[in-house]
Amino acid sequence: MNYGHLLKFGTSITPVHDTPEMAVSLAKRSEELGYDLVAFQDHPDQPELLDTWTLLSWVAAQTKRIHIAATALNVPMRPPAVLAHAAASLDLLSAGRLDLALGAGQSWNEIEAMGGLRLTQSEAADVLNEAMEVVRGLLAGSTRMPLRFRGNYYQLAGAQRGPVSAHDIPIWLEGTQLSVLRLVGQQADGWLTSIGSMKAGEFQAAHKIIDEAAIKAGRDPRELRRLVNISGEFLSAHEGFLRGPSKQWVDDLLPLVVEDGVGTFILTSDDAETIEQFAREVIPVLREAVEHMRPDASGPVLRRASVRAKRHAGVDYDHVPASLVDAVIEPGDTGYARVKSTFLRGGSPGIVFQVKDTSQIIDAIAFARAHANLPLSVRSGGHGISGRSTNHGGIVIDLSQMNTIEILDKATRRVRIGPGARWMDVATALAPHGWALSSGDYGGVGVGGLATAAGVGWFAREHGLTIDHIRAVDMVLADGSVVHADAKENTDLFWAVRGAGANFGIVTSFEFEVDETGPVGWAQLVLDASDTAHFIEKWGATIEASPRDITSALIIGPARGGQPVVAQVTAVIDSDKPDTIINRLQPIANIAPLYDQQVVITSYADLIANAQGNEHNGQGEPVSRSGLVDHITPAFAAAATRLIRSGEVHLFHIRSVGGAVSDVDPDATAYGNRSASFSVVAFGARRARLDALWDEMAVHFKGLYLNFETDLRPERLNDAFPPRTIERLRTLKAHYDPENVFRDNFNIAPQTLIV
Repeated sequence: MNYGHLLKFGTSITPVHDTPEMAVSLAKRSEELGYDLVAFQDHPDQPELLDTWTLLSWVAAQTKRIHIAATALNVPMRPPAVLAHAAASLDLLSAGRLDLALGAGQSWNEIEAMGGLRLTQSEAADVLNEAMEVVRGLLAGSTRMPLRFRGNYYQLAGAQRGPVSAHDIPIWLEGTQLSVLRLVGQQADGWLTSIGSMKAGEFQAAHKIIDEAAIKAGRDPRELRRLVNISGEFLSAHEGFLRGPSKQWVDDLLPLVVEDGVGTFILTSDDAETIEQFAREVIPVLREAVEHMRPDASGPVLRRASVRAKRHAGVDYDHVPASLVDAVIEPGDTGYARVKSTFLRGGSPGIVFQVKDTSQIIDAIAFARAHANLPLSVRSGGHGISGRSTNHGGIVIDLSQMNTIEILDKATRRVRIGPGARWMDVATALAPHGWALSSGDYGGVGVGGLATAAGVGWFAREHGLTIDHIRAVDMVLADGSVVHADAKENTDLFWAVRGAGANFGIVTSFEFEVDETGPVGWAQLVLDASDTAHFIEKWGATIEASPRDITSALIIGPARGGQPVVAQVTAVIDSDKPDTIINRLQPIANIAPLYDQQVVITSYADLIANAQGNEHNGQGEPVSRSGLVDHITPAFAAAATRLIRSGEVHLFHIRSVGGAVSDVDPDATAYGNRSASFSVVAFGARRARLDALWDEMAVHFKGLYLNFETDLRPERLNDAFPPRTIERLRTLKAHYDPENVFRDNFNIAPQTLIV
């Protein structure tokens, strides 16, 4: 009997309270020895035992890889709604290492003494059924609506959902009763039993009941893992089942795998030598024997029928490469809600690959090439204003797990950063060295998206764009090849990546040369902008006339509720001297009446630590337009004022660039239009109306910044790149991505595909 599960092994340790260090020590040793799972019995009614849930939390904090579980949680004494919240919390804290095994309980006198209900065998199975429905309902990450449940034993009148677990927590049921076996087949992810409770031939009979119930419920029996608690003694001679030398243990366990379909053995032992001998002398030999007898014994993970039912048409889920099985998030998975959308855009991709290394990126790109008809989005942090890092029905390659930050050379201030790192974490890592890297104004942005487009940050006027600090990249191209690009190797590609990188491949690591910096001045000023055109023009002129150590941004929205129009000005001054900071800010404060102000001296790391979590729940489609202007002229200020007063703009945002950005040769990188002193963005609600109004302002613009642009009309590329730059990019695209694999962004089509 073969259910296609990769053979796994665990230990089950007695949580005796008078030797608590023993349980923890054996759990840590189990991890060191390569076990997949460590479990503890759950008997809240036995005072000599530690509380299992508390112990699980403690062990999770002291281990890194091994999964944790109770075998099995006593449901009559653990309210399922509370259990679900606790499970999601512990799974998050342990980075997705919790497995849930539920049991109906047996010691009814003790359960009743502790305040639990005395149940008949039939009632216990019904309680187990309802408890599993409640737990699974509250763990479902696809909705945040309160859960209402009316059962015979549990009633939930709109239970609020807790955190979304880190992974799709499997639920196993323990028991051998007919009603429990049927329930396993109908709803559970696995069946847990003990070797001592099963007689010869009973395994196959139990499997038959489970499988028939699964099929009747529309499920595939391969969805269910079969787990068995075992115990025994290593002896020099064979004296019975699991009582003999290591070879005899292998011979005893092998039929349970190849004939009875067992997928996990959990060794019940508190003896360190037994745990070690089993790991060294039984596990590897048993795995080899299983592989010899059943070379097809383990196949791809088969998700629950309820998960498979939510799959999107056109995605070949059954042929995801084996290397990506642990990286896949499907629409029916618990974690899907965390990865389907971005900061401003609601998405519904058909499959998300949350890759962890270059090899997985290579296989994910190959999968995308085999699905050339589907959208392909590449995401670093997921913040993307433009919304291109998610899609509907397509593929997302999520780089958020590739988030390493490494100091390469202190003397040259060289650092290597993964594309999935967030800029607030980068700033924190650089701060102890007195370093910083200009990187936008929101710490939740991912490195990859910003560092392949431009990177307009708080040191732009003094130190340039983020891309101006890139010294090398490693990346995977459309054909799956891995290349290094810098000023000497693959120089054309290195040029293209800095400004148009999303069209050429996936960068797996960046090398940056960062800047030295100390504490900075940070200011937020709120000023009267009733004379909007005058204010915009004066602010622009003030910034252009200021020393380069100040970079500023301006936000203006329409007047609301009869209140005057106000301008919110933010500025960063690269100085910790109060007199210098005041000197830079005073000309701005003098433009118009000042309503409010906040000025502090802080670190760049604290300044950029302004993101809350890394989950994004955008809805709908973002509507924003971008433009670059050399100077804020009276004509531009008047046009901007008309736009703001139109009612079609939520906010109007101007960032200062120029300075060091303009010092760089415009042909040095693919980012064009370096003469601009300001980057302008408008956010609205109605795309057609905003586009029409923005098009009327086109005469004032000299380019745009792709990361803030949602208009995908082809002519936007001509706005983003000067003619000579776009022609060179098209030629390089034909060389590096002739099939246009990386097309679902602001696509630079290969020259060969231009008609």
